[in-house]
Amino acid sequence: QVQLVESGGGLVQAGDSLRLSCAASGRTFGVHGMGWLRQAPGKEREFVAVITWSGATDYLDSVKGRFTISRDVAKNTVYLQMNSLKLEETAVYYCAALSTRWTSRRLEDYDYWGQGTQVTVSS
Repeated sequence: QVQLVESGGGLVQAGDSLRLSCAASGRTFGVHGMGWLRQAPGKEREFVAVITWSGATDYLDSVKGRFTISRDVAKNTVYLQMNSLKLEETAVYYCAALSTRWTSRRLEDYDYWGQGTQVTVSS
């Protein structure tokens, strides 16, 4: 089992920044990276960003240039720096363990999920 613990969510105004963190523990052998996914009220969960332990990254098109994913391999921790947040990015943000050695936007390529952290962007 792999345990994922997110932190850093909160209430911000549109245009503000927020940094999410996700620490992985447990049987992390077989985890090849971490992703961030989000679910807004009434919508399906969607991919946001991913990073492999080798450093490859991928982003949802709408967040490119504003969000940055990074990792500390030694700490099994991944970060998501979110800048210029938009109202429509209000959602529960989940980190998830990537089971493939390459980046993936498919939810089925993520084996373990954190409990989620709420990000609320207000006007």
